Formats: sequence, C-alpha cells, structure tokens
Amino acid sequence: MLRIVSYALAFVLCAVIMATVRARLVRQAALLIASYALYMTWGVWFAGVLLASTVTNYFIGEWLRRKRSGLALSFGILLNLSLLGTFKYLPEAAVHLSFSSLHSFAHLAMPIGLSFWTFQAMSYLFDVYQGEEIDPSFFEFALYMVFFPVTISGPVCRMPDMLPQFRSDRVTRREEIAHGLRGIAAGVLMMQLARLLGQGILAGDGVNSGFDRVTEWSALDVWCLALAYGLQLFFDFAGYSHIAIGAAQALGFTIPENFARPFGSTSPSMFWTRWHMSLSFWIRDYVFFPLMQLRRQVWWRNLALFLSMVVFGLWHKATLLFLLWGAYHGVLLVLHRAIEGLERKYDWTPPQVPWSVLSWVSTIGLVSLGWIFFRSNSLSQAQRMLKAVVTPESYRVSYLTGSIYVLTAALAVGYAMVLLMTDRLSRSSHAADSGASSAQPPASPMALLARWQWFWLPPLYALALLCVLIVTLSQGTNAAQMMYGNF
Repeated sequence: MLRIVSYALAFVLCAVIMATVRARLVRQAALLIASYALYMTWGVWFAGVLLASTVTNYFIGEWLRRKRSGLALSFGILLNLSLLGTFKYLPEAAVHLSFSSLHSFAHLAMPIGLSFWTFQAMSYLFDVYQGEEIDPSFFEFALYMVFFPVTISGPVCRMPDMLPQFRSDRVTRREEIAHGLRGIAAGVLMMQLARLLGQGILAGDGVNSGFDRVTEWSALDVWCLALAYGLQLFFDFAGYSHIAIGAAQALGFTIPENFARPFGSTSPSMFWTRWHMSLSFWIRDYVFFPLMQLRRQVWWRNLALFLSMVVFGLWHKATLLFLLWGAYHGVLLVLHRAIEGLERKYDWTPPQVPWSVLSWVSTIGLVSLGWIFFRSNSLSQAQRMLKAVVTPESYRVSYLTGSIYVLTAALAVGYAMVLLMTDRLSRSSHAADSGASSAQPPASPMALLARWQWFWLPPLYALALLCVLIVTLSQGTNAAQMMYGNF
C-alpha cells in the first residue's frame, strides 16, 4: 500500500510539473528523480544494478557513435546478456544443477523490470550501430532506462521514439490527462478481473486452483483452463499496460501500445502483431530480421522464424516448458506461412466468411492450447493435460466445478460486448461531431449514449469495479498480480 501511495504522489507531482513547466532541465530532473526514488522502493541495490547498467550502456553507445564497431556492439550485447543471465537464469540453473559452486546463486533476487530495461538498452545499442541519429545526454539516457511508467513491466520503448519527447517543452493538455486517466481506470478494472479469474467466484475454484491443486482433468476442463488462463494473462498484462500507457499519456508522453484486440486474430501471425506488441516487434527487428538476412533460402527464413520464437519463449524463463512454448508458436507461424504459400502457388481464394470463422476458431484454439506449456507447473502436468485433449472419451466428463466455466464464459462474452459497445459509441461520437453544424443533429439512442457517456459511464464503471472487488476481497486470498513482473 505504501508503494502504491508513493507512485500516486510521484505521478501527481510529475503531472503538475509537465502541465505547467516548459524548462527542459526541470522537467527531465523531476522525472529522473521521481523514477529513481520509486525504483528504490523495490530495493536500493536494485537501483544500483540499474545505474551500473545505465552507465555501461551509455558509454558503449558513445563508443559506437564515434565508431560503428562490431566489436563494441558485440561487447555491449554480451554484457547485457550476461547481466540478464546472472539474475534471471543463473538462480534457476543453481536450483536444478548439482554444481555446489552455483548453490550460492539459488536465492539471488532479480531486479524488478530487468528484462524490460535490458532489452531497451540493447535496442539503443542496435539503433546506434545501424546509424540512427540519436545523441542523448547521460541524464536523458538514464531517464530512458528508468522512466517510471514503464520500468517495471514495459511496454518496451525505443530511444528514437522517446528522446524527442524527453526534449520537448510542450505542456500536457487537459485532453491528454483525461485520456490517460481513463486508461489507468480501465487498466485497474482489467487487473481486478484477472485476479477474479485467478481465484474464482468461489474460493479455490479459479484458474490458479485448476492448475495448482487439481490433479485430474477432462478434455473440457483443459480447454476451459486454457481459455481462462489466456484471459487472465491478457486482463492482467493488458491492464497493467493500460495503466503504464495512461500514466505516460497523462505526463505528455506517447509510448507503444502493447495489445490490439488479440482475441480477434485469425492467424498466428496476426496474433503476434497484437499480443505483447512491443516485445514481439523487438524480437522481429533485432532477432528475426538479422537472422533472416544471413541466407535467402525459404528453409532458412522458416528456421529464423522458429529460432526467434524460441528466444521469445526463453526470454520469459529458461525452462523446458517455456522453450517448448516458444517452439510451439514457432511451428504455428511456419505452418501458417506454408499455408499462405500454397494459397499463392495455386491461386486459391477461400470463401471469405466461412474461412475467416474457421481461421479464428483454429487460431484461438491453438494459441489457447499453447498456454498449457506457459502455465503448467511441470512437463508431466502439461503432458497429462494435452493427452486429455486428444482423448475422445475424456470429453464425456468434467472434474472442475461449474463456476469456473460460468466465469470464463461470462468474462469472454462480456469483454466482446464491451468492445462492440466501444466501437458503436466511437462511431456515434464521430457521426455526432460531423453533424453538429447541421440543423438536426443525430438523435438516435446510440448517439445520445455517446453524447452523454461522461454522465452514465463513470457510475457503471464504479459499479463494475465494486462488484469485482467485493467478490475478490471477500475471499481473503492473494491471486497473482502483475503476472509479467515475474518475467
């Protein structure tokens, strides 16, 4: 609670400064001091590791700016990967390997947000090496590394996008602050929905119990848990991203979107342009493209795509399950490319509506099955759950309670309805604006709802949040929050 209050106070103070002060040094100093002060609430030595990484990467960047050297780039990437490996992968290895020399690293704590700000540092080095015209001062680079809306769990930002904003003297507009606060509010509700999915309507009937306590699953149970966990992860991480993006916008900054309605995807490729977009595009630009350019053959392009997804999986955690998860999605992407190639080769255009429906069902189903690798506690558990899916007799029974089925279906349908309503309100607002100067402005029910949404939407939001909080807090359990903070 104290940390939440600290973040809220720092956010308000910085928002006031960014909305009233134009002096660049004052603005940068306020953001930098606030960001480091907040980061130190997670651990003073965490801030020391971040500062050491910042100093090292800045001077390697200066080396690259003076001379585009492959040696300097390799040295910088090696240092960043070593830092990542020491804190993120070495403790895991110390637990599972029998070398006594590693045992002392088993309890080494990973600095919060390490994976995200390390990838930001590497993207800066790559961009400088590729000739991007960026020349941050040390304090601007330090702010880029520790900017508090995104330090903990992204989105992953890039220096060419952030540096002009750090140097801007434009004060924040009221519309930006209002839009940012709406994003924060939406994110808070989404994260509470993730908590509700994790613990369930009734204590012990949620996703967490389904994976951690249940030992026997039917095929229907596995499908339900897979879909529910995908929703839980989405609500949690997309909710956090809304908060981060909204906070940045309220401060006058535009940072990358992280999710773009991924559950509407009709292919694996589309899904990965809509899910965790800042990291997906990072892997695409700095792993897949460089690998792909080494050879021209189709088989190599497919292998580069497969290896990129393996890297994506291992970025989360260096375990066999995450390696399998990345490899699984690599295979899906390669197969999708092969299908597209056959369509072009034989000049075949499938019927649009049925093919789109089939593609959507297949994509969401296959992506959901992949979450079994992502969430399972062991390889044997994943094997048993996937075996149930391909066992016809397993579709005749169910071991989970009905409440998790009802909750998953209700949240999935509810989220879809919210998206549809949002689109209708947006179109009605634009239509009303375009017809504002006419003699008879639009007076349809949807137009009236759009015009007066500031009046009815906040109470509806408050009621929804209150209902979710009553259910979650009444159980007195702790479900996973900020799930991506573990990665």
